[in-house]
Amino acid sequence: MTKKLDIVEKIIEEKKNKKLNFYKLILLNDDFTTMDFVVKILIMFLNKTNIQAQSLMLKVHNEGSAVCGIFPIDVAKTIQKKIHNYSSINHQPLKCIIK
Repeated sequence: MTKKLDIVEKIIEEKKNKKLNFYKLILLNDDFTTMDFVVKILIMFLNKTNIQAQSLMLKVHNEGSAVCGIFPIDVAKTIQKKIHNYSSINHQPLKCIIK
C-alpha cells in the first residue's frame, strides 16, 4: 500500500525532472505604431529600463523584429495577450509573436 507522502514525493520529483520549454516573444515592426508606444509597451509589460526599451525599439524599427524576452509558453502567451489588448485599446496595430 502506498502512502500519500510517497505519492507527493513522487510528484515533486517528477516536476523537478521535467524540463520547461522556453519560447521567444518577438515584437514585429509596422508602419503605424509609434516608437514611443513601443517603448511604453516594453517598459510596462516586459520590465525593460528606458535605455533597454529604446534599444529594442530601434532594433524592431531597423531590422523588422526583435526578441524581447524568453519565457515559458504560458507566460509568453499571457504577455502577448496583454500587449495585443493594450495595443487594440490604444488603436495601435502592434503585434508580437511567439516562436
